[in-house]
Amino acid sequence: MQTNVNFNHQTIALDGESFADCEFVACRLTYAGGELPHFSDCRFQDCEWRHEDAAARTLSYLKLMWSVGQKPAVQTAIKDITVAAR
Repeated sequence: MQTNVNFNHQTIALDGESFADCEFVACRLTYAGGELPHFSDCRFQDCEWRHEDAAARTLSYLKLMWSVGQKPAVQTAIKDITVAAR
């Protein structure tokens, strides 16, 4: 676990990582679809969130669903995401 670290202008692979009380400034944060990262009391400023590999394929699949008329299914997924975040 990374604790109380200040990351600045770095590329950080998030899969399976844990961060507590960290600050990320102008970082590229990448997620490839592996084990979810864990964040506790972290701060983010001007970061770029990137999806690679399996995570990128999942987003491409959702875009495909949207483009073939399955807008309600994608909207349901978005609703599941936003409700879970509350």
